[in-house]
Amino acid sequence: MFMNFRRIHKCQCVQLLTTGLVLCVVMVCWEELDHHVVSHMKSYTYRYLVNSYDFLNSSFAITTNDQQRKNGPNSLNGLVNYPYVINHPDKCGGVGGDGRSLHDVLLLLFVKSSPENFERRQAIRDTWGNESFVWSELGESVRMVFALGVHPDVGRRSRVQSALLEEDKTYGDLIQQNFLDTFHNLTTKLIMQFHWGHNYCSRAHFFMSADDDIFVHMPNLVKYLREVLSSQSGAKDLWVGHVHRGAPPIRRKESKYHVPYDLYPWPSYPDYTAGAGYVVSGDVATKIYHATLALNSSMYIDDVFMGICAKAMGVSPQEHVYFSGEGKAPYHPCIYDHMITSHGHATDVRSLWQAATDPAVHSHSRGFIGKLYCTAVKVMLLCRPYYQNTYSCMAAFT
Repeated sequence: MFMNFRRIHKCQCVQLLTTGLVLCVVMVCWEELDHHVVSHMKSYTYRYLVNSYDFLNSSFAITTNDQQRKNGPNSLNGLVNYPYVINHPDKCGGVGGDGRSLHDVLLLLFVKSSPENFERRQAIRDTWGNESFVWSELGESVRMVFALGVHPDVGRRSRVQSALLEEDKTYGDLIQQNFLDTFHNLTTKLIMQFHWGHNYCSRAHFFMSADDDIFVHMPNLVKYLREVLSSQSGAKDLWVGHVHRGAPPIRRKESKYHVPYDLYPWPSYPDYTAGAGYVVSGDVATKIYHATLALNSSMYIDDVFMGICAKAMGVSPQEHVYFSGEGKAPYHPCIYDHMITSHGHATDVRSLWQAATDPAVHSHSRGFIGKLYCTAVKVMLLCRPYYQNTYSCMAAFT
């Protein structure tokens, strides 16, 4: 049998070139592959096979060294206690102007805002954060405050602070502590929220944390919270939002979410809800408060720190398909009929509020034909072949 050695050499050359090309591509793209594939495989393996986070209590507990380093006139159990610059301790107490008791608060709503984001705060006051609207139209008491630090730029701080004082004089809804309002202090802002709620509004049935670029469909949220209160279990052990399960720490140094190994060496975070918007019941808010007293706050990604605190206290997050992640929900009446939160609305809050709360929205899903139509629309909008961090495909069928 005759063998063509020249053809064999050609095949080997092609194989070598192909192998070399593949290796080059892998080497060039390894960081992306590691971030999007390998790290997630490691984290999911850890989350669903090992699934042990017993190290959290001991690794994040406040040590004697932490206490000595943080100890001072404004410290509490080793935790820095920043003084309030603006505060409203009577926000949830006494009797409101309409004669209703403010002790019976359905929801304490904390909106995380930056000092210069006046327009965002004003849009929220005029729409979904309007306490008077919730009381007059929905018959429930909601207390809303904005959580702030001080402006990080020393040169602009005085001017911005003067504007904040004028704003608060008009609206009386700013809660500000004397820490720099930066990304790496978001955990400090989270701690401020739970401490303020514990100290000044502990009788609220529910506690919500939200970003100032989020949209909340308040009528749908109030309806949902009423259902929770009237359920057999009542408002207990509730932590609901868009859940991240088995999420890996980001190790890329150029990412603002970068977490070094010496801060968090494990391959997976505990389950947590997206920090853009989530709700906890009053008893869970109390548990998180106590966890912040026992755990150090070195984890600067606030929603992850929330997950660490909750895991230490035996609280698990619950998925709700109409709480958005970091993405923006589609614009459509069939979506508005069930939406609770949507993220990424820095400029269109007013127009979305008008569209989403229009009474005509409910007419699209009435009757068998209406429900069938809306299901088909939601399937087309939500069941995409690529990943989108808003509502899952399951939302199309609820």
